[in-house]
Amino acid sequence: MTVYFIGAGPGAADLITVRGAKLVGRCPVCLYAGSIMPDDLLALCPSDAKVVDTGPLNLDQIIDELVAADKAGLDVARLHSGDPSIYSALAEQCRRLDELDIEYEIVPGVPAFAAVAAALGRELTVPGVAQTVTLSRVATLSTAMPEGEDLRTLSAPGATLVLHLAAAQIDNIVPQLIDGGYLPETPCAVVAFASWPQEIVLRGTLADIAEKMRAASVTKTAVIVVGDALAAQGFSDSYLYSSGRRRGATH
Repeated sequence: MTVYFIGAGPGAADLITVRGAKLVGRCPVCLYAGSIMPDDLLALCPSDAKVVDTGPLNLDQIIDELVAADKAGLDVARLHSGDPSIYSALAEQCRRLDELDIEYEIVPGVPAFAAVAAALGRELTVPGVAQTVTLSRVATLSTAMPEGEDLRTLSAPGATLVLHLAAAQIDNIVPQLIDGGYLPETPCAVVAFASWPQEIVLRGTLADIAEKMRAASVTKTAVIVVGDALAAQGFSDSYLYSSGRRRGATH
């Protein structure tokens, strides 16, 4: 028996990986992370599968479901939105399974920030403009941020900043980003429900993005992106495809 922690992607059912879809289609037990999982994706489960919404469950109850499947010798598809490597509560589940000697495997998925960049039609790393992407969040009804990971500190390099789980705090976020080093005119974008049919894309600057979010009633299930890469023009071509770069033999 194996628990497969599967990155289900940002929302659209066809953005799950082929490996992930095949596992969902054959596992007799599926645990999924609440209302942010599309029905089209859950439809991949076998018709007789036990399908459990973990939204109302605490960690102990989730582990109880995995232990029961282990005792029955049933593989589990444990679906997490996006990619399990960030903001998925994966580490604490793996720690419990290690203690219980239950086998598991992690299957990566398309992260939300990648779907957001696609919706914006933008590369987050532009030559000569930004070559670093910082992924972070803010502390609201969640675990406090570690020391040195506050927004002012993260703003100092001026690189591309991607904030998850932060939309409801935009009025508090903007002043911290400006205090940290971004300018009021720094490009900013917000994408809600990236890749879903109800996707919302907002573009602006730090000076006006909060107003645009209020006008669009965007308060959750959104990713905030800040940085000059969002509106970069006239940048140099990448050295990767430069005609001046010496390339190896083609055979």
